[in-house]
Amino acid sequence: VLTQECYVQNTAREYAKRYAAEAKSLEGFGEVPEIIPIFLVHRPANNIPYATVEEELIGEFVKYSVRDGKEVTLLRRDSEAGQKCCTFQHWVYEKTNGNLLVTDLQGVGMKLTDVGIATLAKGYKGFKGNCSISFIEQFRALHQCNKYCEMLGLKSLRTTHQKQRKTTSMKSKNQPNSSTVKKTVPKKARESRDFISSEH
Repeated sequence: VLTQECYVQNTAREYAKRYAAEAKSLEGFGEVPEIIPIFLVHRPANNIPYATVEEELIGEFVKYSVRDGKEVTLLRRDSEAGQKCCTFQHWVYEKTNGNLLVTDLQGVGMKLTDVGIATLAKGYKGFKGNCSISFIEQFRALHQCNKYCEMLGLKSLRTTHQKQRKTTSMKSKNQPNSSTVKKTVPKKARESRDFISSEH
């Protein structure tokens, strides 16, 4: 469990570094959220031989994205850190073609810890997430773009989602023969996606 915790947070940290590099090159973007590193330590003389160590965050601890996927806390919506965390989620989602989402963004100011990861399919790029696929579905439905999403040129998820639904309904009306074939594809896709239980 501790190894997985380190792997999740440090993987998310690598995405955050890439996000920061891209965002910092934009004029007026300002400070970028950082996911602090977490380390696994071995203590052979201790009754509990393994532990995790990370920087202590001092100040008001805020959850910018909650586990149940429901929006929106005032600090998430109105604060600079909250908006930039939402944009970070959108950026990762777009960069991975909707296959991966960093969840549970929480911490003090721009320093984040104890994050999670949800993957669309088990084993995406050999990575095992620790959150359910439903987090991705909820994010796609609930995310509202802000000025930082616009600065990074991210595509609106709401528009894309609505277009996909309209295209599907139009195709099923106009092409009844092909709709039965197309309906089986999402079903198979759903069956192949394993829900990844939380280890928190």
